[in-house]
Amino acid sequence: MIGIDLAKNVFQLHGATAEGQPVFRRKLTRPQFQRFMAAHPACTVAMEACPGAHYWAREMERLGHTVKMISPHYVTPYVKRQKNDAADAEAIAEAATRPHMRFVEPKSADQQSRAVVFRVRQMAIAQRTELVNALRSHLYEFGYIAPVGVRHLPKLIAMVEDERSNLPGPARPACRAILRQIESLDHEIRALDAQIAELSKESHCAELVQTMSGVGPITAMAIEAFAPPMESFKRGRDFAAWLGLVPRQNSSGGKARLGKVSKAGQHDIRRLLIVGAMSAIVGASRRGISENTWLGQLMLRKPRMLAAIALANKMARRIWAMITKGESYRDPALAMT
Repeated sequence: MIGIDLAKNVFQLHGATAEGQPVFRRKLTRPQFQRFMAAHPACTVAMEACPGAHYWAREMERLGHTVKMISPHYVTPYVKRQKNDAADAEAIAEAATRPHMRFVEPKSADQQSRAVVFRVRQMAIAQRTELVNALRSHLYEFGYIAPVGVRHLPKLIAMVEDERSNLPGPARPACRAILRQIESLDHEIRALDAQIAELSKESHCAELVQTMSGVGPITAMAIEAFAPPMESFKRGRDFAAWLGLVPRQNSSGGKARLGKVSKAGQHDIRRLLIVGAMSAIVGASRRGISENTWLGQLMLRKPRMLAAIALANKMARRIWAMITKGESYRDPALAMT
């Protein structure tokens, strides 16, 4: 077993036997680390799950090693006293030997590339929102008010382009510069949306999950890019729990105490499933939801947001079943008994 504390330039290694006895401790540069692992006999390599860990996991597997990736939250309890690179590497090696430790599945390069597309789209949307809010605040200084939201951007454009307005001369060209940046970001977002739609058509799993109401190309892309293989979960409720769509427990003495949703796991998938569930509830409400169905009874007792979270939990479990069985969504009705 070799526990590795990854970094950009310096890697700390902790070698141990199967019984946990230390064998060596080494600090290596990036080139030295590559040469050392290439010359070392095949063994079990443990490392913390981080963005760079997936690349090194693929490299270690190519060299014949067995890779175990651990969430940093599960490594922290094994750090003894002072925190440093050597203590972190020792803690990683010790955590990897635990019989009930949970490990992270390494991602493929194709899966990470899809995640990059998703992240770049998120960044572009955040930048557009920032520019729209900046334009709103600048116009507010001159008495022009517009509601919050990108959908009200035409009102802002009309205020800037209206030559009869009392917007001072130097401010108008500056506001037009913001509008040009927003237009450029709009073009980039539309191009990324088209790319995501094309990528979702190339994947059989993405096509399967899109047969469910409330799941579109972006949600399907997020599931494919960020979720581990569905076969790593024993059942659908395990996948829903991994996403954090279950109550947080604070139980003791045989008494169950349930709180808000745990918000564990991957937040992008969780957020998109809740948004999709909310849109599905709104669409079903317009058509009319029978009070005899599961969703109808739930909405009578709980607020709409809680009902959306419960529906997102049910959607996550069905997505697991659809992908593991390779079947499309059978019943498109939202309000089911």
